[in-house]
Amino acid sequence: MPSHHRDRKYRRDQSEVSCCLKYLIFSFNVIFWLTGLSIMAIGIWAWTEKDTFNNLSKLTNIALDPAFVLIVTGAVTFIIGFTGCVGALRENTCLLASYAIFLAILLLLEMTAGILGFIFKDWIKSQATNGFQAFIVHYRDDPDQQNLIDWIQDSWLQCCGIEGPKDWDRNIYFNCSSVEVGSREACGVPFSCCKPQPGEIIKNKQCGYDVRKQDYTGDKSLIVYERGCLRAGEEWVESNLIPVACVTVSIAILQILGICFAQNLRADVFAQKSRWGS
Repeated sequence: MPSHHRDRKYRRDQSEVSCCLKYLIFSFNVIFWLTGLSIMAIGIWAWTEKDTFNNLSKLTNIALDPAFVLIVTGAVTFIIGFTGCVGALRENTCLLASYAIFLAILLLLEMTAGILGFIFKDWIKSQATNGFQAFIVHYRDDPDQQNLIDWIQDSWLQCCGIEGPKDWDRNIYFNCSSVEVGSREACGVPFSCCKPQPGEIIKNKQCGYDVRKQDYTGDKSLIVYERGCLRAGEEWVESNLIPVACVTVSIAILQILGICFAQNLRADVFAQKSRWGS
């Protein structure tokens, strides 16, 4: 066969791999990859700041440690992004297959969690209660858990405790019996339980002092949130059901598209290789 015919055949075969599909997968997963790396770096940094690596006894419940959750989430995101990014760029069928499998497993786990969450609502509620109780008990022990619970109570749900402010009696610093040992926070609540006051620019960190004492003279309903975070969370889900459902469906659709695109690209690569072999 003349050389110019072979060149035309080679160019035609090479075009069988869709560049649009290839770089679409690559571009999306570069962002995914870098996002996972950033999340994992933040989690490792948080653990380092707490000196957790050198003192694992500090861990009360590793599953409830926000830094550990960030590390795991970042690692999973990084691995999926890496396989998709490099697999698409290098047209590596093994990495593309791994990428599709990872996305399929993740999608299956999400669907399973959603179904089980709907069936076992009471169990999920019980686990959430136990987790929040652990956060309250160890509020002063872990700065990450402290920041998380402050964010939940103050910025997100505007609530206090599990069922109400009385739940803070579970914490040794806020327990009313701590008055005897001279704790200034005894029979109080964290500042994140306090409602914003008119004209207040910076929240008073001592606003929750003494609010649960019998002889407290102020109007507690104007100072702290009396609604528990469990009920507040349920109300938030009910009022945001449509946006939450839309986000969930959108994520599932993106994962399905990722699986389909990866499989199509693999098929293109295999088709090209078979032409080369012939």
